[in-house]
Amino acid sequence: MEAAERVACEDLVMFVNAAVAATSQREFRTGGDAQRMSLDFLHEYVRTNYRGLYAATLALDINDHNAARIIEGLLTTAAADRVEGRLIARRLQRLPPQRVYRLILQLRAKRVNNRRTRAVVRDWVAARPDLAFDAVKYRRGLAAAAGHAHLRLPDEVGAVLYDWRSVQRYRTPILEAWRKAHYDQRAVYELPYTVAEGFAAKHGIDRQRFLAGIRAKLTARERMRLDADLGAATLTRLASYVLSLGHDERRRRRDELTEALRQQARRAAGAQAGTWGSVVGVLDDSYSSSGSAVKRQRPLGVALGTHYLLEALSPQYNSCWINHRGDPLLVRAAGPTRLGERILDGLAMRPDRLVIVSDGWDNAPPGLAAEVLRVWRERLDRDGGTEVVHLNPVYDSETFDVRRLAPEVPTVGVRDAEDAAALVELARFGAGTASLGDLRAHLAARVERFLQR
Repeated sequence: MEAAERVACEDLVMFVNAAVAATSQREFRTGGDAQRMSLDFLHEYVRTNYRGLYAATLALDINDHNAARIIEGLLTTAAADRVEGRLIARRLQRLPPQRVYRLILQLRAKRVNNRRTRAVVRDWVAARPDLAFDAVKYRRGLAAAAGHAHLRLPDEVGAVLYDWRSVQRYRTPILEAWRKAHYDQRAVYELPYTVAEGFAAKHGIDRQRFLAGIRAKLTARERMRLDADLGAATLTRLASYVLSLGHDERRRRRDELTEALRQQARRAAGAQAGTWGSVVGVLDDSYSSSGSAVKRQRPLGVALGTHYLLEALSPQYNSCWINHRGDPLLVRAAGPTRLGERILDGLAMRPDRLVIVSDGWDNAPPGLAAEVLRVWRERLDRDGGTEVVHLNPVYDSETFDVRRLAPEVPTVGVRDAEDAAALVELARFGAGTASLGDLRAHLAARVERFLQR
């Protein structure tokens, strides 16, 4: 592989790692401002030099924050081809509506209002299933979309956005409930929870009485947050919820919580459940896995979720937590990062695949993990009998990438444990052995599946 191709391949893998793991928020070791500056440069660099591949990453399992940034960057600059427009439209359909409306507000603030942007906004708004619902839940965003893209809205929706008092009674039930909720407490319970919450505060409704009355309107995510509905959460959210509980409650609810985690893991594994060979997971529960104030215990939550996912994927699975022993449900973030020792323990089992979930800060002693992996690959496993993959949930703003353990080991960023299986597939491009042509072919196949889904 020529030097230019190798650099391009490394650049793209680095960007995908960042787009999966980075959210411009504070991490354990770096601040949010540093992340934002690092991501700003990375997005600009990759969009300028590899625009087609930059757009193609919308088809990958990148996080919503970076998907919105990619769309904003593509719409702000001149269009490349039709596929780019289809990728933008398809990814917008997958984004949460509040994030899309926030993106539209950002485009308006930057005065990005070219013909393609107006068409994209128009088509997305036209595809919304219930504009009346959006008018009360995302009122500011819908008003910005309508004004910025010069949209014609249904009469009642337009009235709610711009002059709601001009209509004495709305025919649309949710709009009429929103109008009445300004002065009638009973109408509050006919609204979506996030809208009703503001009216409840305005009317001074007791919190417990309000929650009891609004329960039927809760979304799955809201039920998870308020009612601890275990079946409504994704694997990573469920793992984070478990970690938020005290040890006594986790012990008391051990069977319930463990079964819920395993059920979500089986769902995430899908058709791959039980198809992997022998697997060992080396899982980081050191103090740094506690995350930050804005991403509390997120790295540890990813590790715990990945533990249950690997258990579902492999009928011969063993886990090696860095510090914890016993029931993984009781894991907590504490102690140094003894990665080298635990990697050695995992390799001693001779698994088909060793999956490491860690922020990559090997410090007890520093560099031991890299040396263990080097000696293993060069002297003990020259034929590659054990595939080693490093999943890193923490973006390192100084290197514009996720921190790596060793040059011989492919490292990919991970945001959600449920994406781990797909990311292991992507990891081969981070090993330095795949060509730019291989990466282009992989992205082309993912784009085709994404657009046909």
